[in-house]
Amino acid sequence: MLDSKEIMKFKSYQNQANLFVKEYLLADPLIPYTSIIGGFFACKMVSDLTQLFSTVYFKTYSSLTKIQRIEWNNRAISTIHAIFITAMSLYLVFCSDLYSDNQAAELITDRSTSMSTFALGVSVGYFIADLGMICWFFPSLGGYEYVIHHLFSLVAVAYSMLSGEGQLYTYMVLISETTTPGINLRWYLDIAGMKRSKAYLINGVVIFIAWLVARILLFVYMFYHVYLHFDQVEQMHNFGQILVIVVPLVLSIMNLVWFSKIIKGLRKTLAKRQ
Repeated sequence: MLDSKEIMKFKSYQNQANLFVKEYLLADPLIPYTSIIGGFFACKMVSDLTQLFSTVYFKTYSSLTKIQRIEWNNRAISTIHAIFITAMSLYLVFCSDLYSDNQAAELITDRSTSMSTFALGVSVGYFIADLGMICWFFPSLGGYEYVIHHLFSLVAVAYSMLSGEGQLYTYMVLISETTTPGINLRWYLDIAGMKRSKAYLINGVVIFIAWLVARILLFVYMFYHVYLHFDQVEQMHNFGQILVIVVPLVLSIMNLVWFSKIIKGLRKTLAKRQ
């Protein structure tokens, strides 16, 4: 009887918790705010777990300077965010029917769901946390180009999340985060003294391919998609139109500049191995 009462009590608490999450935390009007807070605190949790895990399992970590350990933890955060938002973006853009042209019920620029809004909120929480870290330790974690990149990304993603406008194009741009894990792995290999290893070379080739596909060709596809649906883009608010056109254009220029640096770095690495 005691076990049965405890089970009933546990189920009662579980039902109350589920009701609280459904009616409050995940209620449609509150999703943007709870997801931002959740994304922000998830960054803190990943940072703490990375520090704990790295101290125990990586001898290199203890020998790093304070700012290098901060960057080590920060790159772990950006890697986890990149994996999460890339998976969500690929699913919503290419696998779900949310942005399909066959769904003629509403404009493609106005379509959103609770899940798409929640994922963008988590991303906003990450950009706020990461931008704060970059500014606090400036310029150790990145120069002005990183600040500009994060500011543009933060404004565009936040607007898309809050207004529900242009989420398709926001997710197309966020697919570019697929290059982040490779960039971070390259830094980890470098800091571990593995710059001449085969893993470092393979990683460089993978970054080149991923950057070409996700940050060059996909942006070309996005602009072509905007061109095909420009009649719908024109019906967005003026600010939304600017974000759909100007932000990806600025990011495209930055991507091309960074891509030229990637090519130079890959050429140097290949030349040294020969």
